[in-house]
This record gives sequence, structure tokens and C-alpha cells, in this order.
Amino acid sequence: METAEIRRRFTAHFEKNGHTVVPSASLLLDDPNLLFVNAGMVPFKPYFLGQETPQWNRATSVQKCVRTLDIEEVGKTTRHGTFFQMCGNFSFGDYFKEGAIRFAWTLITGSVEEGGLGFDPEKIWVTVLPSDTEAKELWHEVAGMPYERIQERGLEDNYWNMGVPGPGGPCSEIYIDRGPEYGPDGGPNADEDRFLEIWNLVFMQESLSQVRSKADFDVEGPLPAKNIDTGMGLERVAYLLQGKQNMYEIDEVFPVIEKAAELSGKTYGENHVDDVRFRVVADHVRSALMLISDGVTPGNEGRGYVLRRLLRRAVRSMRLLGFEGHALAELMPVSRDRMKASYPEVESGWERISRVAFAEEDAFRKTLAAGTQIFDNAADQVKAGGGTTLAGAQAFALHDTYGFPIDLTLEMASEAGLSVDEEGFRSLMAEQRARAKADAKAKKGQHADTHLYRAVLDEHGATDWLAYSTLETESRALALLAGGEPVQVLTAGQVGEVVLDRTPFYAESGGQVADAGTLTFDGGSLEVLDVQRPVRGLVVHQVRVLEGELTQDAAVHAAVDPAWRTGARQAHSGTHVVHAALREVLGPTALQAGSYNRPGYLRLDFGWTQALTPAQVKDIETVSNEALRADLPVSWQYMSLPEAKVWGAIALFGETYDESQVRVVEIGGPWSRELCGGTHVDHSSQVGTVVLTSESSVGSGNRRVEALTGVEGFRYLAKERDVVAELTGILKTQPDDLVGRVGDLVERLRGAEKELERVRVAQLLASAGDIARGAAKVGTVNVVAHRADGASGGDVRTLATDVRNRLPQGEAGVVVVVGVADGKVALVAATNDEARSRGVKAGDLVKVLAPVLGGKGGGKPDMAQGGGTEVGKVDEALALVATEVGKAVGV
Repeated sequence: METAEIRRRFTAHFEKNGHTVVPSASLLLDDPNLLFVNAGMVPFKPYFLGQETPQWNRATSVQKCVRTLDIEEVGKTTRHGTFFQMCGNFSFGDYFKEGAIRFAWTLITGSVEEGGLGFDPEKIWVTVLPSDTEAKELWHEVAGMPYERIQERGLEDNYWNMGVPGPGGPCSEIYIDRGPEYGPDGGPNADEDRFLEIWNLVFMQESLSQVRSKADFDVEGPLPAKNIDTGMGLERVAYLLQGKQNMYEIDEVFPVIEKAAELSGKTYGENHVDDVRFRVVADHVRSALMLISDGVTPGNEGRGYVLRRLLRRAVRSMRLLGFEGHALAELMPVSRDRMKASYPEVESGWERISRVAFAEEDAFRKTLAAGTQIFDNAADQVKAGGGTTLAGAQAFALHDTYGFPIDLTLEMASEAGLSVDEEGFRSLMAEQRARAKADAKAKKGQHADTHLYRAVLDEHGATDWLAYSTLETESRALALLAGGEPVQVLTAGQVGEVVLDRTPFYAESGGQVADAGTLTFDGGSLEVLDVQRPVRGLVVHQVRVLEGELTQDAAVHAAVDPAWRTGARQAHSGTHVVHAALREVLGPTALQAGSYNRPGYLRLDFGWTQALTPAQVKDIETVSNEALRADLPVSWQYMSLPEAKVWGAIALFGETYDESQVRVVEIGGPWSRELCGGTHVDHSSQVGTVVLTSESSVGSGNRRVEALTGVEGFRYLAKERDVVAELTGILKTQPDDLVGRVGDLVERLRGAEKELERVRVAQLLASAGDIARGAAKVGTVNVVAHRADGASGGDVRTLATDVRNRLPQGEAGVVVVVGVADGKVALVAATNDEARSRGVKAGDLVKVLAPVLGGKGGGKPDMAQGGGTEVGKVDEALALVATEVGKAVGV
């Protein structure tokens, strides 16, 4: 049974039993604790925490998940992968243990002909918490499970909580007996290789006040409504039903291994080391495909860094398997074709996905070239110092700074006859992970921050939000907050938060900043600094009291600054216009990846792998302003998310939308249709103007354009006009001739600079003969130690080489030149064949002299260089030259 069919049967089973099928949320769900969705219940967390009210009593989903804690361990075992799919059914105050057990049992043991999964009931075992006698009896009564196949396990295994105060409860896990060839008999308590867990049923029935660990917590009391959360691992069920050994051999994964084997000429299953690499390739290619599909692009931090590591580890693993070509172009299409049955977006978005992935591979190939050079330098230094081990810090720097994989460092070190301080490297990696875990733990409490707002919402209900229809309202102060606590009064000069019964203020969202304005009341006024929605339905105003004292329940006049709102509307509509212009000029794959707009200014990030040409930037600006001149109508309407997608509305990657109702904003009909909750102008001409001011990179695969709108755009153009007027006056020319005139001046200046440089170098080299004739004798060695003021690195090297060539032929010669320019010191040492035969090496000299100058350096026996910052110690360093040469030749 194919994986996609198992997926379909799961949702069909629960839909038939009254559950609403909820599509998988994006992997980039907005959760302060998570980089990615890592469990099937994550999208439902606000409902279980009581932060939001669910739309349904029963729901089911197959959720995309990514876990990244131990990427380096992927492939070493066959039980876990980075990307996986979790099938779940959820009850919000509806059915409880009996229903959860019955639904699970009828699906897994139901006949294949009738839509079930067809597992043999005699092969099924379950575990329960020892104190959960209710679940134990239900398994016996509902499923007919014999007591001997119902095993008890402790809190570590059979109790669930979120790691923070909130819901918790016992759980019951379902296992399949794979047979005696996989291990001893005796159920999950005896062997978890033979008895494989496929499904976990969580019975949320208790409210936890303190959570110190998985098994150490305080129960506050029963939950007001009992909930069900279950998770069935799709890949595990797939390899059991497909008769495979592990998840890497199922139909959605193994074809990538087959392709990798074909490309590398190696066979999967013959060698453990190679098998690990094959599994890394298959896992990482699929995981990267799904991440890019959800809008992640490679970068140096956060989600982007995870994607970058996955792609680069896949490429590196193919290299270690012996394939030197472009691997992703061969492998990722295979993964796409296997995943598209469940996720059609990987096919519809393939042009963008492939462009991002292939560009990252190209960048990594360049990194490999650069990293190889850095590695070679490090290896040379180790050997020159008589060492045989590359320091852990050097390996970590290659890994962390240059993206150079440790496995590749180990391989190259072995080829160079060196070992690597792996313990030191692992220690530094562990420190880095510990910092990351500490940061994640520090964020764990952020759910608690919303409890105060939730209490306000529960007491007073949702805010009557009127930002679309008015700029002023008569309101009432329902709640006042300061320092994270409720207060009865806000006094002059104090900064706090105000919750109103109704408000005209736009709360920051969708890239649009919050409105500015004032709240006035009898005897005082407040400046509105920010407006947010900490929980759905509640609008909170951050304010500064300008005068008077605001008390709870006071009547308030809320007024948005009209000029601010006009500028914000212009910028937000301008963002949509620029987005549509981008797609018209660059093509439909140039999709927005993020935006920010405030009055007069907009910033738009979009997926694109190369810099835009000046002509493309000009075309985007032209198309944008032609749309403004066309005075296109701007309108919005509400519809379901599926309807919006059929209508062609663009949804942003990583955003979460209400399936039942979304707001679609269109400009000029189908020319621009986007899901958006922002404020907009009524006609495109009201944007005023769009002036693109910059285009830049914001990480691999992402570009950014910035623009000014409205009055700010006109001011920018006026400023440029003034600059042109001033330059034409200075240069005595006409505006149309200005570029040519400035170009001529630049060329003349460059010519003059080249001539000055030529003269300066000639003068420097002219002194080489005199410098060579001034060589001192150290034994039979001619030694030159010279200070060259005003000479930088390149000049110093040229001078040292020329002086060495002018020393008497057939005699040993050593030249050391120290240049001083702009407060920096450049050091070069050069030796001839005769000097090296006497034991004098340039690299050794630089290693002694550079530290005196406050720097470091190295190089080869014939030529070496270094640098420093201690200008005052140049003479001291030069005085050491004769001493060091004397030591080398025994004088």
C-alpha cells in the first residue's frame, strides 16, 4: 500500500466518523518556541492551551513535520528522519478515551477492502500508565485485547505534557509485533525493535501548574473539558504495510537512494558507511524539498541555516559516495515525483524550488573550493610546526564559519597524513548546541505571557475592531496593564497598555506597522505607541500618558492620525503593486517572501537567486507607476481559502490562514490578487508614486527591493532633481550631458591615479639596487633588513623579490622588507636557493618576526609574508633578522 494511499485512508476514516479534515499547516507555523512544526498537534496547540476557541469539536489531519535537533545523527539509525508526516485525530471536549480507542482500533484492524489498514489484531500490543485503569479496561472491552498484551509503563513513556504549564494527561501507545526475527518476545517492555510503536493516543484530562521535567510536575486539577490528541507515524506504518525494513525503503524515499546508487556506482546494502550516506541523501533531499516548498530559503541563521545544512550535507554525502557532479539536479526531481501525490505544490512550485536548491549547490561547490584552500593553509601550518593533528578549533571554524562539513575535513586530513582533534571539535559543537537549547528553553515561557490577555478576552469578549470603516470611535477602557500586571490607573508619563471595547486602530500584522494616534479622555490624553493582537480577537494599545490619569472603565475618544493612515494605505497598496510588477517583469515564480511597510516606505523580499539588472529594476518601477496612472480599482472581499486559491489569490509562505474565511485584496482585478488583512487605498492612483530606491540580497535565494510612496517618493525625486541641478552648475553642462561629463572626469582621474602609481612603483624599485648593495654579511650569507615607509603589502613583496634578484649570484641571500602604511605593518621575507641550502627559510623568519610586530604570518621556504599593527617595533623586528639568520647557519 503506497504511502499516499495510507494517508488518504486515515483522513477518510475519520471524516466518515464526523471529523473535519484540516489540511496540513505550513512547516513555518508562527510559534515562538519552534523553528518548524515538529509534531502533528502543534497547529492545534492554541486550542489545547485555551488561547483560542476551536472551530470544530472533531478534527483530523496529516501534518508535515521537521525535527532538526540531531541532523548529524540522521541515517546512522533507520528509525528517525528529518522530515516526517504525522497522522492525527483530535477531540475538543467531545469524545474521550473510549472513542479514541475505538477509532484507532477499527482503522488499523479494518479490512483493506473496506478502507482499513488490515493489521492482524493478534500482532497488536498496547501500553498504558499504571494508574490509568480506565484505559486498560477500555482496550479489553472495546478492542477485545487480552490483558497480557496490555503492558504498563511509567510517566516517562506514558504521560504527555508540553513542557510548560498547561494541559497534560496519560497516553496509550500502540505497537505492532514484527516477528521473532527482530528480537525476543515479551511485548514493548522486552524489545522495541521487534515491537514497533505506530500510534500514540493522548488523553488530556489534567491541568498542570508546574512542569519540571517529563515525569516531574504538579497537577493543579482536572481540565474543564477533556481533549484527545493522537499521532500515528505515517512513515512507520508505510514500511510495515510495504514489507520494508525501515522508513528509508518506503515508496516516498527509496527511489532517491536508487538514483544516488546509479549516479555513484555503489550499491545500497553492501557497506554500512555508504549506507549511512545514502540515507542522508534521501532524507535531506526530501526534507529540503518540503522546506523550500513552504518558503524557506538557505541562509546563515534560523530556518535558512537548517535548510542550508540539509542541502550541503546531501551534496557532500554524494561527493563521499564518489559523485562529483551536480547532485541535486539529479536527485530532487525524483523526490518531487514521489511526494507530489500528497503535496501537489511541490510540482506546481517546482521552478522556484529547483532554482533555490540548485543555486545553493552551486554556492556550496564554490565554498568547497574556498574551504579546501583554507584547509590546505591550516594543514601547512600544522606540518610546518611539526604537528600531526589539526586543532578542534580550526575544524570548528571551517564548519561554522565556512560551512565546511567535519566529515570532509576528516577525509582531507587523512589524505594529508593528519588527524583531527575530533574531541575538541565535538566539545565546541556541544557548546553551540547547549547555547541553542538554552535559548529555546528561555523561550518556553512565552505561552504564559498570553494568559493575562486571555483573561481580559474571557471577561470582556473580543474587541470591536473598526479599522476598515472609521478613524475615530467613542470607546471605553476595559482593562489597563503596566509591567505585565493589571492596574487600576495609568498616570502622567507612564507607559502601559489599554484594552478598549472598540477601536479604529490597525494592529500590526501582515507587514504593516500599527497606526499612530491618540486616546483622549476627560482631563487628559495618551499617545498611542503601538497596537498588537497578543491573542486572537483582542486588540491591545501600548500608550504613553501625556497628561492626566486614566482609570479603568473611563470613556475614551480613540482617534487615528489621518496622515499616518493615508501613508500606511499608500505603502501597503504600493507593496501589492510592486509585487505584481515583479511577477510581470520576472515571471510568476518571483513570489513575495516577506514585507514591511510604514507610511511612505515599503520593503519587499522575494525568492530570486540572482541580482536584478538595472534594466529589470527600471522595468519594475515603470510597470508599477503605469499601474498607478491607470487608476486601477482596489477592492476586497471575503471567501473561503479553497475559493481564494481557485480564484488565483496569492498566499504568503509561512502564513497561517483561517480555512473558512480569508480576505482577498485585488488591484485591477486579476492583475493583483492577494490574501491580505491590511488597509488599502481605493484606487491605485492614490498611492501617488512608486520610487525604487534599492535592490539587494538578503541571503541565498532571496532578494529585497525598497521603495518610497506618496509624498516621500516625491520628496526623494525632488532631492535627486536638486542634486542634478547643483552638479550641472558646477560642471557647466546640461542635465542630458551630465552622465557623459562625469564619466569623462572619472576616466581622467583614474588615468592620473595609474600614472602616479606607476611613478611611485618605479621610484620604489629604483632603490632596489642601492638596498641590495647595502647587504650585511652574516657568515657567508648576504642579509638585507629594510624598512620601507609608505609601502603596502603588494609593494613590499615586489621590492623584496627585486632586491633578492639583485644580490650576488651564487651566494646565499636573505631579504626581509617591512613596509609601514596607514598605521599597519606588512612583512615579507625572501630567500634564494643557496640560503635555503644553508637552512635559512623565509617561513621560519616570518614566524619569529611577525609576533614582534603584533601579528602573525607564514608561507613557504622561498617566500613568506605576514602583518601586524605594532609600527613602533619595526626596528626591533629588523634587528632580529641577522640574529635569526646566524642561528640558522650556525654563526
